[in-house]
Amino acid sequence: MKRTPLLLSLAAALLLVLTGTGSSFASGLGALASVRGAGGVNATAGCGKVPTLTSGTHTIQSGGQNRTYILRVPAGYDNNHPYRLVFGFHWRGGTANDVDSGGTDGYNWSYYGLRRLADNANNSTIFVAPQGNGNGWANPGGQDVAFVDAMVNQIESGLCVDTTQLFSAGFSYGGAMSYALACSRATVFRAVAVYSGANLSGCNGGTQPIAYMGLHGGRDNVLPIASGRQLRDTFVRNNGCTPQNPPEPAYGSLTHIITTYSGCRSGYPVVWAAFDGAGHDPGPIDGSTGDGWRTWTSAAVWQFFTQFDSGTPPTPQPTDNQEIVGQQSGRCLDINNSTTANGTQAQLWDCNGGANQRWTHTTGKQLVVYGNKCLGVGQGAGNGAPAAIWDCNGQADQQWNINPDGTITAAQSGLCLDASGQGTGNGTKVQLWSCSGGANQHWRLQS
Repeated sequence: MKRTPLLLSLAAALLLVLTGTGSSFASGLGALASVRGAGGVNATAGCGKVPTLTSGTHTIQSGGQNRTYILRVPAGYDNNHPYRLVFGFHWRGGTANDVDSGGTDGYNWSYYGLRRLADNANNSTIFVAPQGNGNGWANPGGQDVAFVDAMVNQIESGLCVDTTQLFSAGFSYGGAMSYALACSRATVFRAVAVYSGANLSGCNGGTQPIAYMGLHGGRDNVLPIASGRQLRDTFVRNNGCTPQNPPEPAYGSLTHIITTYSGCRSGYPVVWAAFDGAGHDPGPIDGSTGDGWRTWTSAAVWQFFTQFDSGTPPTPQPTDNQEIVGQQSGRCLDINNSTTANGTQAQLWDCNGGANQRWTHTTGKQLVVYGNKCLGVGQGAGNGAPAAIWDCNGQADQQWNINPDGTITAAQSGLCLDASGQGTGNGTKVQLWSCSGGANQHWRLQS
């Protein structure tokens, strides 16, 4: 991905961009809100009709200007199926074509890698890459937000879209634009992902909750990580999350830490992903200072967006005395030989109904076995940390989220409960690992 040199050369100009909020364009927002209705109607006017839009570059009038965007309609488009709609905003000096094509990494990095994951998961998604004026998103007078309003109206009129499934992702200036949409269009977009952003496109409104994910590098010398924290904290407040200073990887660790905030309003999570290694970059790779499409960020953002497949996900209820079964293996989360010794790592084993395979997910988010031992990973745990039993102590490293998509994530780091090496056999150890969407990270509960 050859983006960073260009961005570095334009750093000074980027930092001087004005952040005026401009007008609210209430009429545009009102039109969009009326489509949804008080009950949150899912299907748009384009459903059940011959599509009036196809993949390719489109021109639209907005604010007296001719604006363009690239549209990607899924193969085998079904006009009776409401589709997810994802906007991908380019960085300063970038273009809509860079986002759509994936640049030097091609298809694998198209829409920050999300298009590939959508195709792999057979998840129906329409992608949009808007083109910024002057290859940026200064949003003077709110003109770029109005441009988004016009695109949403045109796409929803011409294609079948699920109105509860609109998302925005963008890097650098594109991250700033995604943040501006989170501030002003929280009732239109379900969630945003801001890669290495800052408040460069304004924040008109900025008081309503929206699901928010921020990703930022500690070595960023274009838009320092403090700017990303400021954006994140806007929605920590709006979403009612418990304030905290989430852990961030140390300089030289060449890794990342994902934190899901606790206490947020149901359906409005805030996730913070901090990394060390690459600088101002949306595609860092653990273990190096480089980047590429094999980055962990694509899977992390895809998981964040797709958790809302059924609209606002219900808050999982506490479970009592159930088996936790691996989707890939069909085997149970097990404590070897029914031991109760602290530090015993969990494993996969044939389900047998034993007490060493019976787990209770408490209201405190603990996974308890034997009635007094909790699954934990230790403070500051990262990839490969063993999931083991310990005396229950109520600390964050013993708290787990059982998610609607079938993953179980550590509340402290956001990493997934994982069958090591994608193993399926008896004795396969269970650990923490970056969420990848793999079947070895999906679980089901059964009595």
